[in-house]
Amino acid sequence: MIDSSTYPLLSTIDSPEDLRRLPADQIGAVAEELRRYLIETVSTMGGHFAAGLGTVELTIALHYVFDTPDDRLIWDVGHQAYPHKVITGRRDQLHTIKRKDGLAPFPKRGESPFDVFGVGHSSTSVSAGLGMAIAAALQNQTRKVVAVIGDGALTGGMAFEALNHAGSLNVDMLVVLNDNDMSISENVGAMSNYLAKMLSGKLYSHIREGSKKVLRTMPTVWELARRSEEHVKGMVLPGTLFEEMGLNYIGPIDGHDLDTLVKTLENLKNLKGPQFLHVVTRKGKGYAPAERDPIKWHGPGPFDPATGTFRAKAAAGLTYSQVFGQWLCDIAAQDERVVAITPAMREGSGLVQYSRDFPDRYFDVAIAEQHAVTLGAGFACEGMRPVVAIYSTFLQRGYDQLIHDVALQNLPVLFAIDRAGLVGGDGATHQGLYDICFMRCLPNMTIMAPADEDECRQMLFTGLQLEGPAAVRYPRGSGPGVLPEQEMRALPVGKAQLRRKGNGIALLAFGAMVGAAESIGARLDASVVNMRFVKPLDVDMVMRMAETHDALVTIEDGVVAGGAGGAIIECLAEQGKLIPVLNIGIGDRIIEHGSRRDNLADAGLDEESLYRTIDNWRPSVPAAAPGGIV
Repeated sequence: MIDSSTYPLLSTIDSPEDLRRLPADQIGAVAEELRRYLIETVSTMGGHFAAGLGTVELTIALHYVFDTPDDRLIWDVGHQAYPHKVITGRRDQLHTIKRKDGLAPFPKRGESPFDVFGVGHSSTSVSAGLGMAIAAALQNQTRKVVAVIGDGALTGGMAFEALNHAGSLNVDMLVVLNDNDMSISENVGAMSNYLAKMLSGKLYSHIREGSKKVLRTMPTVWELARRSEEHVKGMVLPGTLFEEMGLNYIGPIDGHDLDTLVKTLENLKNLKGPQFLHVVTRKGKGYAPAERDPIKWHGPGPFDPATGTFRAKAAAGLTYSQVFGQWLCDIAAQDERVVAITPAMREGSGLVQYSRDFPDRYFDVAIAEQHAVTLGAGFACEGMRPVVAIYSTFLQRGYDQLIHDVALQNLPVLFAIDRAGLVGGDGATHQGLYDICFMRCLPNMTIMAPADEDECRQMLFTGLQLEGPAAVRYPRGSGPGVLPEQEMRALPVGKAQLRRKGNGIALLAFGAMVGAAESIGARLDASVVNMRFVKPLDVDMVMRMAETHDALVTIEDGVVAGGAGGAIIECLAEQGKLIPVLNIGIGDRIIEHGSRRDNLADAGLDEESLYRTIDNWRPSVPAAAPGGIV
């Protein structure tokens, strides 16, 4: 429970209603306490940090002015939503965030009525908010709708599609741009705040609309007035684009000035039609280390709040992201055709060193996964060798481009798919469970899943040599500890590797599940195959195992439906071979947040669960029907 002596105001706020009962001159103190509470709590358990510190005042102002949850407040992505969770009744559970059975890492509809839209991927807030605003109008409801979107998320094309639509409708909605890019901080000050208050006030709105009605009868004067207004606004405010899209642009204003925020939001609350408020904040606000390096402090682990030093972690080997980053630097030094593309995931995908060593061949396209994929296709058309570094969960957003622009044209684009399989703390929206099934059905696609770090390096090299699209999918974090060899060699395409020869049952494992399969194979005296390739499948190996064993078990860290195990059953059916097969993977369910170990246990993919599942199934093998699924 929160200490009321340390947090005298925050300890009394169990919902936004409590916040709204406070006089306006006290909410500044609430902001100070909330920021201290975030620093204290996140320091003990880690989590998204810098973005939340930057939205403390904005969160308080929004809940203070609007009647949430009746008024709808939608957050984009959700990295900045920790203050929102604290204000909306989840203060004392904040320390459980990202943990099994704890608070979700992002807004989640089932967790709180104040989370009106679940998020995880970016650029969705305006579309969702517009749907809610139109619904309110159709239902003759007076509730307000506010969508908060960051300047990073605004780089996603979906956000502009929604803004373009919103501007064409006479629907009441407020879009708040939370701009935490420090390069425009000099635009924030007394003059900007004054202009924002004036432009959002009733007097300006009345004069603006009234004068337009009068001047419309005088075409020449009306056109002059319209152009003059746009010219003046374009000189002092960066809002011309949004005005042209049909939204009334206000700002930029200081997102840490509560008085200005509250007054401006109160004015905007009563305006009709689509409104756009530009708020400038500072990521990491109030905690000096995070202000200096907001990227490093985006999602830190536990740290000492007094010194800003991270708590020591147990030594770990190379992460797969590091293996990829080193390979990319090595291959780019050898081949000038290699270019790297990432949708705003330089650090997470291991591209920091490459971006420094090869700046002319490094392309961060911002949060634009569709563009990233087709940009790669364009490079490939001109003889380049594009490598798209992308998380499994984000590749979903570029699926049409993967089909239409890459696979159907059989272009040599290599996809380095990070965070494949179960990812842990980021939860359901970030689990990389679907890439096998949505790629396996595509023509010309080669799909590889490494069992260790060296195999990952060699598969990346293999994929780059192919004359068609290829994907290497690897998990988050460290591998089993196999040091990658410096020499790069192409693996034989579509060939598996027999890791253990046993009797009775053959375990056909894919990628990260090979290690567990080897341990279980030793306990059950089963054969173990590292399948390596999901597509093309090693038909010879599959048939060899089917001919010499009583049953087959497939193990993968993706969904069973349409997954790698399904490819094995299809292969057997094509060959006319009838044999019991058990497919083990993720069933038709959602795996929530927790540690990766928790996720594996929940999915039945930890070693002990796998052993029990296979051992319990084994006695019934002679009578089992083909294609059993768990």
